[in-house]
Amino acid sequence: MPSVMLMEANKSAQFFARNMRSSDLDLVVQNEAAAYDHPWSKRIFIDCLRAGYQCWVLANKKLIVAHGVMSVAIGECHLLTLCVHPEYQRQGYGRKMCTLLLERAYKMDAHQCFLEARVSNASALALYRTLGFVQIGERKNYYPGNDGREDAIIMSRNLPMP
Repeated sequence: MPSVMLMEANKSAQFFARNMRSSDLDLVVQNEAAAYDHPWSKRIFIDCLRAGYQCWVLANKKLIVAHGVMSVAIGECHLLTLCVHPEYQRQGYGRKMCTLLLERAYKMDAHQCFLEARVSNASALALYRTLGFVQIGERKNYYPGNDGREDAIIMSRNLPMP
């Protein structure tokens, strides 16, 4: 699959979108730990790769700035995780990764995408809204939290992207 070159806005590095590989997992897990209080484990990513999910990274030869995982089946997709390393947040990488995954899903005959986001993750919710996602529900006590459990907002959008 060909790579897509992305220019970093404020630095000279170039980042490419490509399929996640097993050899990426240590860096991916490090990014998860840097970005989230309750990160995915390496085992979860191994399982996603084995299951054939759409697992992508934005990377260059030295680092991975973002990753995303999405399942696609029977006309719909589910965005399972989207992560941007904290040093690269608010530079458009989350939008680029999400857009790439949604375009891949549409090419695989998905016509609707679903996701869950923490109610406290205002930046993720704002990003998803700008990408056309709307809230369709809520899951009580869905995520582990530092003080018990946290609710999730369930969002959806139709495909393709405009």
